[in-house]
Amino acid sequence: MTDTHEPARAAEQEPTVLLTTEGTTSVVTLNRPERLNAIDPPTHALLKQRLIDADLDPDTRVIVLTGAGRAFCAGGDVKGMEGETDFGGGDRVLSMGRDLIDAIIRLEKPVISMVNGVAVGLGATIALMTDIVYLSDDARIGDRHVNVGLVAGDGGAAIWPLLVGPSRAKEFLMTGRLIGAEEAASIGLVSRAVPAEELREQVFALADELAALPPYAVRATKASINKTLQLTAAQVLDLSLAYEHLSMKTDDHQEAVRAFTEKRQGHYTGR
Repeated sequence: MTDTHEPARAAEQEPTVLLTTEGTTSVVTLNRPERLNAIDPPTHALLKQRLIDADLDPDTRVIVLTGAGRAFCAGGDVKGMEGETDFGGGDRVLSMGRDLIDAIIRLEKPVISMVNGVAVGLGATIALMTDIVYLSDDARIGDRHVNVGLVAGDGGAAIWPLLVGPSRAKEFLMTGRLIGAEEAASIGLVSRAVPAEELREQVFALADELAALPPYAVRATKASINKTLQLTAAQVLDLSLAYEHLSMKTDDHQEAVRAFTEKRQGHYTGR
């Protein structure tokens, strides 16, 4: 597959999202291992494009999404948030977050998240919005927006209640608690908890199983199920993103970011 969407980075550096193929499987890899694959705006845009490229590739039947190094995705790049009060990009009506979630939901080909390490915040949302999630047994997953003074607006408020019910969703989203793999699988948040040494083998075995089936039947079945997710996202996402946008302008958010970078407890006033 020809790569035509590389961002402007230093010549010696790789793109922040890689797209490779293994037989009939396209592998999309978040590639900022030094930042635990935290997502900055260029990576945000490139991830969306890589997924669309894989979906449009006529030789691809299954897409695997994973992270380079020891993490799947640590979420938004917190170190870049200090002083930041906007995430939509100036005069945009809809945020980049809405664009990415809409794109993931509308991908026709089955997408398996191979969660090889921590998946937090936006990283958790991205994984959970895909079709099947295999989580390494030494990984943890959770949405810690509240811990940096933000509303869980980038999709967490839409997908978590669908997967685990409103009560559990509120417990996890309002505390920002991280969940181990076994618990995540037992409550239905992810499809399976898999021994770390077997994760890749099991994910690609599933990819091969899906690829061997009649492709239209697989894709149309996925599209039918995803109608519920599309309706939920349409009801929830714009409002929750608007709340998140407002929370970015609070003093508590800036204090939370400073506390994170300074490795101390935050002191919050409700402003």
